[in-house]
Amino acid sequence: MKTRAITGFFFIIVMLASVLLGPIVFGVFFLALSLLCLHEFYGLNIKSGISVNRRSGFVNAILIYAFFALIVYQQQSAHIEYGFIFLLTLSMSSVFIFELFKISVAPLTNIAYTILGLVFVTVPFTFFNALAFIGQGYNFHIPLAFLLMLWANDTGAYLVGMSIGRHKLFERHSPKKTWEGFIGGVAISAGVGLIISRYYTELSWNHWVIMAVLIGTFGTLGDLVESMFKRSINIKDSGGILPGHGGLLDRFDGFLMAAPIVYTYLYFILNA
Repeated sequence: MKTRAITGFFFIIVMLASVLLGPIVFGVFFLALSLLCLHEFYGLNIKSGISVNRRSGFVNAILIYAFFALIVYQQQSAHIEYGFIFLLTLSMSSVFIFELFKISVAPLTNIAYTILGLVFVTVPFTFFNALAFIGQGYNFHIPLAFLLMLWANDTGAYLVGMSIGRHKLFERHSPKKTWEGFIGGVAISAGVGLIISRYYTELSWNHWVIMAVLIGTFGTLGDLVESMFKRSINIKDSGGILPGHGGLLDRFDGFLMAAPIVYTYLYFILNA
């Protein structure tokens, strides 16, 4: 428990610092996190017997992240944009072409899981990066609030579930999760959203609360999806990079599904 607490403390400090230190540190840090999560995802698939193409996956992940980062930074020229589109078409084609030179009993499965890693891991990080630029220029308020509400939901769900949890939420994939924990986590996250609305006025209080509900709901679904994936290959933790916490995928499972949903919601309400 002591190791878990120390790791969690330093992890939160590093995450907060990455958001507060400006757009370059923010973008590079979350690109690095996305690659580490992708590394874990591919590693789990390799353990289960699927021969994913890591090299092509990492190249495509960097190009996808960089391409959308240039768009949201609003600093790209048409030539750079067209150049990235050209590079992306070549790099995505390489996922298929390289499989021609491998001896494999299930080449399409290898291709599918290589691309799935990009969709499941890389794309959500590009949406989270875009949250900081959803207004005019770089603004750390929304990604910081997102992280605070996500952590509040996780902590609230754990504490309420441990205290009064009785009714299983989705026992087949996560035996410890309960409806009481889920509702408690969402409620505490919404409370944090209300507090944030007093200090960050980019959004009205009701939008912060809706954002918290989306994070709590889709964060829980993301957690369940990752649990389903790990159980399907008989793995307990996605990795061991965080002592006492497992792997990075274990810490970002809720983040992966919540980030695209929250960005989409904010994009439409701010551009309505």
